Amino acid sequence: MNKNQWTALLYGWVSLFGILIISSFILALLLNFTEFSESALSLVTLIIGILALFIGGLIAGLKGKNKGWMIGAMIGVGFTLLIFLVQYLGYQQGFTLKQTAYHSLYLAVALLGGIIGVNLSGTEEVE
Repeated sequence: MNKNQWTALLYGWVSLFGILIISSFILALLLNFTEFSESALSLVTLIIGILALFIGGLIAGLKGKNKGWMIGAMIGVGFTLLIFLVQYLGYQQGFTLKQTAYHSLYLAVALLGGIIGVNLSGTEEVE
């Protein structure tokens, strides 16, 4: 991977975690000050996660300009690895089958975002 792709990954991860932090803050406010139920929270967080990973992959693909599948996969794998490490080291729990399915979906969405981002960038860079 060249320097441009590492920069693209950094942009993708920053945008991904920025979106997740802002949406977490908004969801916390909604739970605290409205009648928003915790049962609806599961679906909302899944949708936010999918959108955040797609946007992170898209931004990384736009910045990277080539190898969108690899950049998107790195965004998804980095996110999954971070979540796994927090869960395993912090709570001594591995992924359940349901979480594995969710993270497979997250990886696929980030990969798709990276591919679309490269195709939207319009310019091709040959190594």
